[in-house]
Amino acid sequence: MKRIFVWDIAVRSFHWLLVIAFAANALVIDDDSKLHNQVGYVVLTLVLLRIVWGFVGRGYARFASFPPSVDGVKEQLTDIATQRRHAHVGHSPLGALMIYNLILSLLVLCLSGYLMTTDMFWGTEWTEELHELAAIWTEASVVMHILAVIFESKRTGVNLPRSMVSGYKDMPEG
Repeated sequence: MKRIFVWDIAVRSFHWLLVIAFAANALVIDDDSKLHNQVGYVVLTLVLLRIVWGFVGRGYARFASFPPSVDGVKEQLTDIATQRRHAHVGHSPLGALMIYNLILSLLVLCLSGYLMTTDMFWGTEWTEELHELAAIWTEASVVMHILAVIFESKRTGVNLPRSMVSGYKDMPEG
């Protein structure tokens, strides 16, 4: 195994703080409470900081290191179907799509939640429906993300959760 530094402290901090804040709002905090709104602002701040870091950060944190790619997705799906154990140092093509999905979903969730608190949109049905739909989609995406991380860790032999704690991936040789 070859040990490679992949995830800097900014990416890891963002990830785990977002996990805590999103899980708290989705599972613990009453959605009609002021705290729910405040934690929503924390989520929005984290996502906006991650977007900035995606442009100014280094290495695998940069969006340029994991552009959306139809060919990459096809190749990864082929690897899965043929049981090829190709591990990616940064985000895999499917992982990249999930990251972009989660960022966009969280932005829609936060924006719709904010709109619900404004005088202009307070009490409008469409903002509440959009917020609920965004919450359901984001929660489903989080579950898919977790299952995919477990699946890919087993498939490739790279412990992805550990790498998001330590910053290092232990990559198979060759």
